[in-house]
Amino acid sequence: MRSTAVTSIRPPYDPELEVGRASLPGAGIEPMDIAEMRRFTNHRPSPNQLTRDGAVIVEERLIPGPAGAPDITVLIMSPARGAGPWPAVYHTHGGAMVAGDRYLGAIALAEWVETLGIVAVSVEYRLAPEHPHPAPIEDCYAGLEWIAQNADELRVDPDRIVVFGSSAGGGLAAGVALLARDRKGPALRYQMLGCPMLDDRMLTPSSCMPDVESTNFRMGIETGWTALLGDAAGGPEVSLYAAPARADDLSGLPPAYIDVGGSEIFLDEAVDYASRLSHAGVPVELHVWPGGFHGFNSLVPHAAVSQTANQTRLAYLTRNLI
Repeated sequence: MRSTAVTSIRPPYDPELEVGRASLPGAGIEPMDIAEMRRFTNHRPSPNQLTRDGAVIVEERLIPGPAGAPDITVLIMSPARGAGPWPAVYHTHGGAMVAGDRYLGAIALAEWVETLGIVAVSVEYRLAPEHPHPAPIEDCYAGLEWIAQNADELRVDPDRIVVFGSSAGGGLAAGVALLARDRKGPALRYQMLGCPMLDDRMLTPSSCMPDVESTNFRMGIETGWTALLGDAAGGPEVSLYAAPARADDLSGLPPAYIDVGGSEIFLDEAVDYASRLSHAGVPVELHVWPGGFHGFNSLVPHAAVSQTANQTRLAYLTRNLI
């Protein structure tokens, strides 16, 4: 049972984002159920959007899942030119733990492959509620192990692997980093967490903003946490790998890039996680984009603040990997 936190006033959305948001599918005031979330995220890019006029090689593979679990499908995008070894970005998609697939966010990944000369691997993990915790995080960790074990074939530099995800994918990316540390698994060079979904307790002021749109978004996130964790959601017995904000010890984790909108409910938990990582001796780059709602930089990519946010992510990878 979740208790009530002190609420805060939502800062106004960036004016350009506000206009763009009004035209988005699902921009009404009613919260989406799981079936609607899945329809909303079920948009497969065209082949040319991923191959980028021949600059990117796209393939899919079925790889081993966790012990005793089904195999996993991954989407792999590699540079068409050059021999490698290249850095790798391992992508865990968003979708509130209940929606999305390996193609969600793949267009931006393909751009990184072409622009930076990296290999991008996007994992299709099992979704809740059909597959509650630990299925999603264990699938994601199995994908990371597969990349490290097959680095030569993938032409990947195993010392330059980044785990990256947004929203629920950001929470899973943080969980993968924790698992890799605690299991002494593949070494991650960086973790990149976009507007991450980290805390099932949802007790921060930003998560309780008294705003119709934020409240209905909150209801959708609560649906996701309940699907993943069942009756344990919000209680004392939740795994830190499911909700990384639960981790008491953040030392020994890879350097982190964290960004979040300044007008979204995940603001406080993202900022708090960044602060705690820094206090644990982990290098952190944190960006709070003013007026940004959840996922603004992918939902309204033409807005000036979205372009700046996306260019800043690209600059971080360029500076640290290339």
